[in-house]
Amino acid sequence: MYSHPQQGAGAEALKLRQEAGHWLKAAREAQGLSQRELARRIHLDYYTFISQVESGRGRVPPDRYAAWAEALNMDVVDFVKTMMSFYDPVTYGLLFESKSAKG
Repeated sequence: MYSHPQQGAGAEALKLRQEAGHWLKAAREAQGLSQRELARRIHLDYYTFISQVESGRGRVPPDRYAAWAEALNMDVVDFVKTMMSFYDPVTYGLLFESKSAKG
């Protein structure tokens, strides 16, 4: 039976969340933003959520993707694709990798 890679606390899910966190941290730092400033831009009450996401202990909720992309000065579609590659790699592969593999 298939289990979604992000539904559990398995090692692979944790590794992917950590990779997403590193990517998000690099994007934040490239914009010269502190965790507090990013939190303010995306209207979070607690900047510690940014730390949780960047460390892989949390993840960006899909309904907040557009706010994060805007705060990080990124194209929202590119942001969503990147997040999907970390948070839902199976669907990402079906949507974006299988077409190129089929030629």
